[in-house]
Amino acid sequence: MQKNNNQLNSSQLDKSGRNGFTILELVTVIGVIAMLLGLLLPAVNAARETARQVQCKNNLYQIGIALHNYHDIYSKLPSGWRTDSSDETAFGWAASILPYLGNSPLSTKIDFSCPVNSVENQLARLSVLGIFRCPSDIGGSMFDLFEELHGHELGGTESNVVLARLPSSNYVGVFGTTDPDNTLGLNGEGAFVKNRWSKLASFRRGLSNTTIVGERSARKLPSTWFGILMEGEDAEGRVVGNAWLGPNRSDADECEFDSRHPGIVNFLWGDGHVKSVSESIDMNIYRNSSVLN
Repeated sequence: MQKNNNQLNSSQLDKSGRNGFTILELVTVIGVIAMLLGLLLPAVNAARETARQVQCKNNLYQIGIALHNYHDIYSKLPSGWRTDSSDETAFGWAASILPYLGNSPLSTKIDFSCPVNSVENQLARLSVLGIFRCPSDIGGSMFDLFEELHGHELGGTESNVVLARLPSSNYVGVFGTTDPDNTLGLNGEGAFVKNRWSKLASFRRGLSNTTIVGERSARKLPSTWFGILMEGEDAEGRVVGNAWLGPNRSDADECEFDSRHPGIVNFLWGDGHVKSVSESIDMNIYRNSSVLN
């Protein structure tokens, strides 16, 4: 009887001594978990980016419907930006299509007869609209428009004078191949130019072959849907962009198209479809798609 008790106690001690993991087992488990996370996280990030791209394309699609509805009523697209009587401020093309984006209440708060920076337009000027924001861009919902010093691209010192605080947008109208800042917005070959209203019938290359709105991230140049002050830094480029070197080019002008999507930039085309343009697109095809004739 005593012997059996001793055997039982010995067995219990052996079992209690094996509770928990050894160092080797613990290291192995941690290694397996790390390997699984290394495989899982890129897949999760890729899935999230895919979802963001879908949302971005849907935003552009809705903008395209609004532009076509505007054209159906007025027989023309809104101008790239229309200046006030003093030519000191201008409203962007996107401000004109708010009623066709289901935002009629806000559109009634815009007084196009008053300057962009007037008290009458303060509510609209501070309104951030999700339809104009790409979810992949990490830029702020508002940005400061500073006074331009020494002229465009002359390498002058950045100004400390803030002219206006504006709501951000990631979608800018296609101006053409020329830089809208250098031409003062007058000689664009694309759909959206200063004080010019384009008709869809003027798209000689065909609506399905011509881009009208494209993406730009805040890392390239913060842009706006609302309007600009003409004395601001790169003012014209805040509402339109140009196609020259290619999408997502770090060596391109600040007014060119750019996105946070890996390898692509999304564009709205004249017939209303939305398609991604690769960074590796032929330069001549890219440029030709941005001009009407």
